[in-house]
Amino acid sequence: MVRLACIAVGYLFGLFQTSYLYGRMHGIDIRTQGSGNAGTTNALRVLGKKAGAVTFIGDALKCILAIGLTRLLFSGDYGDIRPLLAVYTGAGVVLGHNFPFYLGFKGGKGIAASGGMMLAFGDMRIFLVCLFVFILAFSITNYVSLGSLLLYASFFVQIVFYGQKGAFGMAQPQLMELYVLTGALTLLAVWQHRANIRRLVSGTENRTYLFKKRQGN
Repeated sequence: MVRLACIAVGYLFGLFQTSYLYGRMHGIDIRTQGSGNAGTTNALRVLGKKAGAVTFIGDALKCILAIGLTRLLFSGDYGDIRPLLAVYTGAGVVLGHNFPFYLGFKGGKGIAASGGMMLAFGDMRIFLVCLFVFILAFSITNYVSLGSLLLYASFFVQIVFYGQKGAFGMAQPQLMELYVLTGALTLLAVWQHRANIRRLVSGTENRTYLFKKRQGN
């Protein structure tokens, strides 16, 4: 039951669609512009760097706050599965972000929210490696999609690696549950990026540049 509660709390936080609300403040429905995705990259391309930064911070922060709340509510009785509940809450946020009911279940791809989950998970080794992998991939290729997919892959691999080393202090059945949940989130990220993957394979994926002087490259 506590797992469902974490998902429910996360979903409610995930409904805060930063880029959609920011766009509406400027008379734009972000879901009808650019790629149609209500996320950081599309906000950056359509509305500029300030919008991209606000969207990223807002989407990451809503996951951090959701996990903070569920820890406050449940850690006393469920401290032995605290890492697992953090990922359940993060999964709820991603679902709320990707599939907001009040927007016809058309949201973003959940990467910034997932970044917030990785930070709030509580193991800085995992977060820093994920961050390094994303920055390295993006710096070399300028493909946000590729960096996002590698970010999730590195998170999943590290969860299994450190889990088997006993870093999370959970019994094997709960660890397996954590691996399955993290794997499911990774597969969801792949599914959400399926069009990007096709474009990456065909060499037609859009590159993202943070500085205008490089746009013509």
